[in-house]
Amino acid sequence: MHDEDPQAALRRMLREQMPGIPERDIGRFAAALSVAEPYVAPPVPDSVPAGRLERRRHRSHSVYPGVERDYVLYVPQQYREGAEAGLMVFQDGARYLGPEANSARVLDQLIDEGAIPVTIALFVEPGETGPGLPVYGGAGNRSIEYDASGPDYARFLLEELLPEALAGYRVSADPARRAIAGLSSGGHCAFNAAWERPDAFGKVLSHCGSFVDIRGGRTCASRVRREPPRPLRVFLQTGEHDLDILFGDWLLANRELAAALAYRGIEHRLVVGEGSHSLKHGGAILAESLRWLWRE
Repeated sequence: MHDEDPQAALRRMLREQMPGIPERDIGRFAAALSVAEPYVAPPVPDSVPAGRLERRRHRSHSVYPGVERDYVLYVPQQYREGAEAGLMVFQDGARYLGPEANSARVLDQLIDEGAIPVTIALFVEPGETGPGLPVYGGAGNRSIEYDASGPDYARFLLEELLPEALAGYRVSADPARRAIAGLSSGGHCAFNAAWERPDAFGKVLSHCGSFVDIRGGRTCASRVRREPPRPLRVFLQTGEHDLDILFGDWLLANRELAAALAYRGIEHRLVVGEGSHSLKHGGAILAESLRWLWRE
């Protein structure tokens, strides 16, 4: 019996996870996810002191009633009780903790260097039960939480998850010391949360952000152009081979959002790499991205 061809295995996985996905998009999705990328997250020296990671569980009681998720709390070794720390929230937290980005160790290094302040971070997973994606289907609450425009996810963080996760820690209320990040739909989620609540998050890091027509992401650029500007600093990353499927063209959408930010004079940076819809490029430049976000 022969092993299954990697492309065939990927197509089968896509059909199983998203039963409504059109056949045309299966090919495009598979091609984007198979692009060879020249990026690797640089290693962090063993001599850099490691922060503490605490794996936890949360059940929403208000914004997404009954929906559960895992999250990981990162506390740097340099944190001292009573001192005021910065804050960073990563959506799809397990991806950011994995080898593509090695985010906890990157934070360790930047804090040790003094490139960013002593910062507590949350690596948050999407809710486990929900309706999946429009059209494509599937399961989970990720699309409801990450793709939808409006204040709900920011409310979930600020009213439910953060008070629970940060109990016993002192975190700055200054939005200039608070960042939010995400990949794909999580990138839209991060930008949307900061746009809705600039009093809570002043820095945004988006990797291959889904600013396309899923549950409202397509409106981000027009909202930036028409609504009062927010005092944000935004780092956008995408790839030349990012997705181009039913919901839109990711590369064009990120360029459109960058153009809107430029139009309104909102501080931002767009970096376009050689890769596709992945965290490899974003992970490789994570330290550079965070230095830029916190460069003051």
